[in-house]
Amino acid sequence: MTETVGIVDYGVGNLFSLKSSLAAIGANTVTSCDADALSKTDRLVLPGVGAFEDAVRKLKERSLFDFVKNEAHSGKPLLGICLGMQMLLERSYEYGVHEGLSLIKGEVRPIAETADRKLKIPHIGWNSLDFCGKRSRIFKYINDGDFVYFVHSYHAVNCGESVTATTDYSVPLCAAVESENVFGCQFHPEKSGRVGLSILKAFCEI
Repeated sequence: MTETVGIVDYGVGNLFSLKSSLAAIGANTVTSCDADALSKTDRLVLPGVGAFEDAVRKLKERSLFDFVKNEAHSGKPLLGICLGMQMLLERSYEYGVHEGLSLIKGEVRPIAETADRKLKIPHIGWNSLDFCGKRSRIFKYINDGDFVYFVHSYHAVNCGESVTATTDYSVPLCAAVESENVFGCQFHPEKSGRVGLSILKAFCEI
């Protein structure tokens, strides 16, 4: 694999497991907070853990918010993971109302608004994927019902036809989205074993 994956490093998220997983499938990576360095890569991964507002602020402080939007609009493949996926949407209602990258239609709401109140929040652990309609290109090596690893208290809603997979947590929660060259996984492929590596491999082939 000669093409390069740029990992957007804006100070939010554990990047070691992501870099290790990409290395395991033979991908060359560049981890950087520098837009010039990331612009030379063939595809981008936007990771993230923590609070939506804080993550967006750090992206903007590093002049990466508009950069990521422009790279996606140029046609470069972009994968958002966990909070990174949520930032692809239009807005979040996590402790206020905060703007997202607006690369995919939808918004971020608390799981507790819709899930059974007896269930623990955050939703943590392994859960299965239920494919929606046409199979996402990043799922070409995995099967409907395969298990992946989640850690989240908020979820994407009102994403329309962009939803490519859900997972059951008393109600269907959006697990993945796709719109043209933009992809998102609410789960952590880098923590999802063979299935996760297969998803990353498929993304690296787009």
